[in-house]
Amino acid sequence: MGGRKAAVSSADGVNVMATPTMTWLKLKRRLACDGNSLRRRSDLIEAWLLPGVIAAFVTLSPLVAAATAAWAGAGNAAARHAEQSWHRVPALLLQAAPGPEMSDHGANTWLAWTRARWVTDGRPRQGLVPAPAKTRAGSTVPVWLDSAGNPQMPPPTAAQAGDRVVVATSIALAGLAALLACGALLTRLVLDRRRLASWDTAWLSAGPNWSRQE
Repeated sequence: MGGRKAAVSSADGVNVMATPTMTWLKLKRRLACDGNSLRRRSDLIEAWLLPGVIAAFVTLSPLVAAATAAWAGAGNAAARHAEQSWHRVPALLLQAAPGPEMSDHGANTWLAWTRARWVTDGRPRQGLVPAPAKTRAGSTVPVWLDSAGNPQMPPPTAAQAGDRVVVATSIALAGLAALLACGALLTRLVLDRRRLASWDTAWLSAGPNWSRQE
């Protein structure tokens, strides 16, 4: 008996007898493992639904995270390979760059596509180029051009490339959690419908007998 009960001192100084086996019994009832013959198969499935979803997420999340990180890393590598053919030229802004200036001590800047003029392969060109917001008209900004001479967004830094992997992984894990949650909700709805249908069937079979007895 001493191994099954433990004295716990409450806040008011009164000793309360805690029974560890009660917690175990509650857990068994929660998981429909208490041997109750009245439980249906739907009750057993519903009892294990939440633990199953948690186990699935714990099992699948490392695989999803690794696959997403590999996919994002491959995308960064392909982008770096394409950027090797880019070249940078100065462009003269023909109008002020719109948009709010969002700068974190120079680390981050809001870029806005602004009309500008530049020279490539000895030929003058005009078009929209990415320029820092609030840049005045007549200012010169560096512009990256691809092999076809089209302006591109500046190549991401190593930190930005790493952030892309983190963001993609976070979105993938959130999507996995949402998918499992939707699956659990759908399963719960199906179980409820089957439970209601079984209750209706039981009532149709038992109801007439009760009416005759009255």
